[in-house]
Amino acid sequence: MWETIHIADFGTVVTGKTPPLHNPEYFGDDYPFITPTDMGAGRIVHTERGISEKGYLKFRRQILPPRSICFVCIGATIGKICLTAEKSLTNQQINSIVVDSSRYDPYFVYYLLSTYGEAVKGIAGGAATPIVNKTSFENIEVAAPPLLVQRRIGTILSAYDDLIENNLRRIKILEEMAQNLYREWFVKFRFPGHQHARFTDSPLGRIPEGWEVKALGELVNTQYGYTESAQEKPIGPKYLRGMDINKTTYIDWDAVPYCPIPDDQFPKYQLAEGDIVIIRMADPGKVGIVEKDVNAVFASYLVRLSRTSDRIRPYYLFHFLIAERYQGYITGASTGTTRKSASAGVLTGIDILILPESILADFESQVQMFRRLLNNLLDRNTTLRRTRDLLLPRLISGEVDVSELDIAVPEEASA
Repeated sequence: MWETIHIADFGTVVTGKTPPLHNPEYFGDDYPFITPTDMGAGRIVHTERGISEKGYLKFRRQILPPRSICFVCIGATIGKICLTAEKSLTNQQINSIVVDSSRYDPYFVYYLLSTYGEAVKGIAGGAATPIVNKTSFENIEVAAPPLLVQRRIGTILSAYDDLIENNLRRIKILEEMAQNLYREWFVKFRFPGHQHARFTDSPLGRIPEGWEVKALGELVNTQYGYTESAQEKPIGPKYLRGMDINKTTYIDWDAVPYCPIPDDQFPKYQLAEGDIVIIRMADPGKVGIVEKDVNAVFASYLVRLSRTSDRIRPYYLFHFLIAERYQGYITGASTGTTRKSASAGVLTGIDILILPESILADFESQVQMFRRLLNNLLDRNTTLRRTRDLLLPRLISGEVDVSELDIAVPEEASA
């Protein structure tokens, strides 16, 4: 029998805290520091920043143990949710639940609350910045079944996320393999046949004879993107934005929203396989590559690079742009103190190596293999997420009864 309870009944609710930014000794790599921008579609987050042991000791009252549920309660991203994998601190926009696992299953609580985003937004106060205070959050009513049923539901849904996370780990390995190949061949110059190569001086230092240096701006055309508001409903083509490419080297098209666009404007901004886009504002220099035929356009904060020469190819150009030399160049060339930006001219104002055709083709072929495997894993994850999301509301509402199912509950959950 399911009972009506409040969020506070799940355990202890903790509001996060941001260490003073003027005390850098509180920040480090010892423990994750979770903010709403770290929280995406995944169950577990990977944070951009962490806190030090000193920060841990200073804010130990706000430190969360593993399997705590973090829920954003302030701002435009109210409803974002994640599960901690290790001891963590969050900022003050997040209320977290340290679950009493003797009475409630943390995974069930996570999946249950993942369906409460819109409901929580509905009770938010504040005109300029929506906010749900701790008391209001704690008093939200929910329904929970007996503990064994919770654990079965958590086990079923976790199986999908376990597969998704395993695929993401494999994707990361494939990303690194392609990036390492670029470094070996074109930074360390350990390309096939390098033992017999002679080197000569160039504007980029010593390079193999027969290789050239060209200005990137001579090899590509640039185009700014389309200005519109993103929509979750499929009212037009996909609308690729900076936030869709600033954390990974791939595009998860399933997470990209849509936008309306007049028919006569669509061809001008339509993306094609092999197109490369670069963020020009807020996070300049982050790069995305279109790796499949998709009905999509790109946003105005992006610049499209269209190759005008066959002497560079899509994956070679892409890996040049994500490599350290280009990223360091953009960091130094971007303007603005609080909001960095870079014009199309700045984005292409750097020299690039031009390779012999045989080496270029060999590199492109090997990277294509890595990226094909990577995109196959992305497609699998899309299928897994959609299946999980179809099951989730039916399971956590009790529509699908699991009380009689013979489901092996992991020892960790049954302890």
